[in-house]
Amino acid sequence: MISVLFAVLTALSNGTASVLQRRAALKVPDSEAMHLSLIGHLLRQKVWLAGIGLVIVAAVCQAVALATGPIAVVQPIFVIELPATLLVAGFVMRVGVPGPVWFGVAAVTVGLALGMASAAPVGGSDDVQGAAWIPALVATGIFEAVLIGTALGTSGNARAALLGLAAACGYALTAALMKDAMSRLDSDGAMGLLTAWQLYATAAAGVGALFLLQNALQAGSLVAVQPMLTLGDALISITYGVTLFGEVLRTGWWLLPQLIGVALIATGCVVLARSPLATASPEPSPRVR
Repeated sequence: MISVLFAVLTALSNGTASVLQRRAALKVPDSEAMHLSLIGHLLRQKVWLAGIGLVIVAAVCQAVALATGPIAVVQPIFVIELPATLLVAGFVMRVGVPGPVWFGVAAVTVGLALGMASAAPVGGSDDVQGAAWIPALVATGIFEAVLIGTALGTSGNARAALLGLAAACGYALTAALMKDAMSRLDSDGAMGLLTAWQLYATAAAGVGALFLLQNALQAGSLVAVQPMLTLGDALISITYGVTLFGEVLRTGWWLLPQLIGVALIATGCVVLARSPLATASPEPSPRVR
């Protein structure tokens, strides 16, 4: 229950951060795409700094969630980040939340509950055994290179979606590294954590994922980025959980409700993606004092 609670808090913090970062990214010139100067522009915007503050809160909550539960349980809960993002966007833009958005929220929530209950991830170790990280990092590097290379040859929402998926892969890798690093804290104390390469790899992967996300948000609409980011993070994290940590999912006839859950989540995401809250990006009107 602790891991689920902190996973939910992580999703809510990240969803709010996405809205704030998107508002800031809209003000960055297209010429700054894929350049470090992009970050310089964003650093001068208070709304972006507020978003980064929430990213830090989310990181702390995620560390607690991963330290107390399997990665295949914690990361999929982040699919609620998409509906949370749209609900927060409605509040920020001072517009009412239409009925289809509530339907999408319900579909994603029910789909997540059904999928997690039927998959019932169990077992697994808290750390990665042997040299299993080597093939995982090589495969991840190749996957990221293909996504980024393809994105650079496109523009608009296509680039945003590809970079969003690349960011999702980066965040999933960050979660796997973070879980492995936290196991060193349990077994060897603070010194074990500080001397673990996974801790510093977590920071590097997180910074890389953040950079990719900012470029994704700058390249296209939130609707192109958020579904790829949210669903990609969940599915890739499950892959890491099974292959690296030995977590086990139910199979056999349990696959049927799992697929139904995935279908509900996909349906909810499509409905949410078509919402004016996802496609609109106006500046919010000033509050009445």
